[in-house]
Amino acid sequence: MSQFLAFPDSFAWGAATASAQIEGAAREGGKGPSIWDRFCARPGAVIDGTTPEVVCDHYHRYPDDLKLLAELGVRCYRFSIAWPRVIPDGAGPLNEEGLAFYDRLVDTMLGLGIEPYATLFHWDLPQALQESGGFADRATVAHYLRYVD
Repeated sequence: MSQFLAFPDSFAWGAATASAQIEGAAREGGKGPSIWDRFCARPGAVIDGTTPEVVCDHYHRYPDDLKLLAELGVRCYRFSIAWPRVIPDGAGPLNEEGLAFYDRLVDTMLGLGIEPYATLFHWDLPQALQESGGFADRATVAHYLRYVD
């Protein structure tokens, strides 16, 4: 019976976050607005009025945050990449500053022996694409494919 209760040795134990819930810096580093920024700004949308503006401030504190994970023995970290930090309006030019943030984040993880697991879309559609129809607009799919590339 115990063989069914054990996780396989290959199971990846770790921690997980979502960009809108942890990064903060919602208007820094060239990041464009996301649907979460717009939604959370509506009065009453979030009971305590919390917005993605600062949250855990992971954008600025990631070295200390990752060091804490390493000290806890976390060996895998599933994080999400904010599409509007990479392509602020979802369709225009790449934001080199946003890409550099994720590059530093991954390099820091690897330096601490933490295996990165990137989520490319965690419900953070760029607001500009939402305003043009969101995923109901077929052009958004093409923009998403470009972002993923």
